[in-house]
Amino acid sequence: MGNRARHGIAAGLIAIVTILGAPEASWAEVTDLLQKLNLSAYSRSIRPPEFNGHTADGRALSQASLLGKVVLLNFWATWCLECRPEMPLFERLHREFAAQGLSVIGINAREGTENISGYAKELGLTFPLVMDSDGKINMAYGVVGLPTTFLIGRGGRAVALAVGPREWASVPARALIQALMAEPRAAKGTQ
Repeated sequence: MGNRARHGIAAGLIAIVTILGAPEASWAEVTDLLQKLNLSAYSRSIRPPEFNGHTADGRALSQASLLGKVVLLNFWATWCLECRPEMPLFERLHREFAAQGLSVIGINAREGTENISGYAKELGLTFPLVMDSDGKINMAYGVVGLPTTFLIGRGGRAVALAVGPREWASVPARALIQALMAEPRAAKGTQ
């Protein structure tokens, strides 16, 4: 392992210790982690568009039903070569952090149930995969390329956007997710 890799791991571990040691992560710490992942930050007042859809296995899912959770919303397709390496990383995050308040949601771009279900089975995906057969959810979010991933905070605010793949298994990515999960849930009526 080179000095650069060791420095990156050390910086990430320091970030985790700093964030987890604090009762609530500061916006400056979150912004630093966003920069390390090359994510575009949103203003703290921006809300993502509402969406309603059904998963490939028939369950209804909406943005409103996810309020109080940190949401990692990934737009993808089975034919997207850059999407494929991220999917097992999202699955790992889903399995590790779902019980702590992370919802990993995949929004599929205009494919049918059979394609989505086969892909999920092949990769062992268990997080919800929402079908967007008419492209309305993609359009509402302004998705122009795949993969595109949005991070949404517990109170329903848009936190960040990634166009293209990212290192979701990296120390900074995990620290960012943990920092967002450490934020208090918004009180009812204050969203």
